[in-house]
Amino acid sequence: MPRKRYKPEEIVTKLRQVDVLVSQGSSVADAIRQIGVRKRYKPEEIVTKLRQVDVLVSQGSSVADAIRQIGVSEVTYYRWRQEFGGLKIDQVKRLKDLEVENARLRRAVSDLTLDKQILQEAARGNF
Repeated sequence: MPRKRYKPEEIVTKLRQVDVLVSQGSSVADAIRQIGVRKRYKPEEIVTKLRQVDVLVSQGSSVADAIRQIGVSEVTYYRWRQEFGGLKIDQVKRLKDLEVENARLRRAVSDLTLDKQILQEAARGNF
């Protein structure tokens, strides 16, 4: 899904909303979440963030604090860990390439199956 492109005036409005929320005592991350601006991370960035959490935890930080420091929610962290935990960056790239290829092949198979059914119907004279 393509990312939403904001117009310059929308960006200015969102920045003002963030300023207001921060002046009211919210953290910048909370303010950004409240106005509905989210970042989509690339798989390589996700693996890097998972490693950052591992390093912070090994240095004595709690998991919740480490997750807060990388700027994502606990739910996001555990979802990422389930999907990408233990993978290296090149393995993640390969996984994503295989998923794209698999989707392409599935579409091709479904198109061919539909063509086959149409030809079978035409051969029977049921058109």
